[in-house]
Amino acid sequence: MMSGFDLTGKTALVTGGGRGIGKGCAIELARAGADVIVNDLHDGPDLEATTNEIRGMGRRCYPLIGDVFSQRGCQELFDQAIEVAEKIDILVSNPAYSHRAEFLELEGKHWERTLQGTLSAGFYISQLVASQMVERGEGGKIVFISSVQATMPIGLSVAYNAAKAGLDHMMRTIAMELSSHRINVNSIQPGWIDTPLERVTWTEEAINEQGALLPWGRLGLPQDIGQAAVFLCSDAADYVTCVTLPVDGGFRHRDCDVSRVARMMQDGEPEK
Repeated sequence: MMSGFDLTGKTALVTGGGRGIGKGCAIELARAGADVIVNDLHDGPDLEATTNEIRGMGRRCYPLIGDVFSQRGCQELFDQAIEVAEKIDILVSNPAYSHRAEFLELEGKHWERTLQGTLSAGFYISQLVASQMVERGEGGKIVFISSVQATMPIGLSVAYNAAKAGLDHMMRTIAMELSSHRINVNSIQPGWIDTPLERVTWTEEAINEQGALLPWGRLGLPQDIGQAAVFLCSDAADYVTCVTLPVDGGFRHRDCDVSRVARMMQDGEPEK
């Protein structure tokens, strides 16, 4: 491990860390040397498996159950985290909620739940963790998990798109306000990532077919996002703050891929 990416001695809190992207971040942070507080909404096999994997690396892992969709839940989680680990050097804020529906059909309860789970949850937990970082006076790292949908108006996702766009702008404001305390604040925009939730929506065949159409030839993996988080949380990113980092294998620009353009020309579609 290059010294610039060594997180030994650091303690990270990962919300929504039981599976998917959150788990990918927790595992990669631990692989880089950090002890990890892994939060999930429910106790169960996902949280247990993540905890065991981290402990198998020789790292400390503190599994904590908590609902970060509310201010009270964030406060309870933060209090537990400080009690068991004494400090938080790194925060990866990963909670989210998504309900696909057409704009004209989207129910208000899903709109509210999406903003709670993405925007409000990120605000409350980062405010608590940042206050502790400022009090300790040793700097810190905060990473929000956003989405390429913050800038791509993908249909059936009006609430999710809006929440992620708000999250990125909130990140930039927080980054500027905390810069004097040497707290780096950034966000990661995953593209299409192969997570358990995607496996509920898509078949194995569809995932393989769609992945092959992307410029990188596959869907992203949770570890891809985790490795980006390691960089942003490391000394190597000391001069990186207020940045949104897309990690999408070219997903945002897939229509520009040379093979796709060539197919369009062969099919007789007009040049654009």
